[in-house]
Amino acid sequence: MAEQPPRRPRTLGDARTEAEAAFKKVTAKVAAAPPRQTTVPGIKEQITLRIDQDVLEFFQEGGPGWQDRINEALRKAAGK
Repeated sequence: MAEQPPRRPRTLGDARTEAEAAFKKVTAKVAAAPPRQTTVPGIKEQITLRIDQDVLEFFQEGGPGWQDRINEALRKAAGK
């Protein structure tokens, strides 16, 4: 078996450098997200929405365009 060279002991400088690097990682400020822009009317945004099955069936009975009908009903409920 070949002998390995003795390990070099850590010096205070190495430990301090490692500690400072770890501290910087933990305390670094995360850049704030840019402010969200106001939605332009007419632009649709895909979302997930849970509604009761009977309400969904009501709007789907009218055939294609049921999502637009739901959107119109929500707009009316919102007073717009």
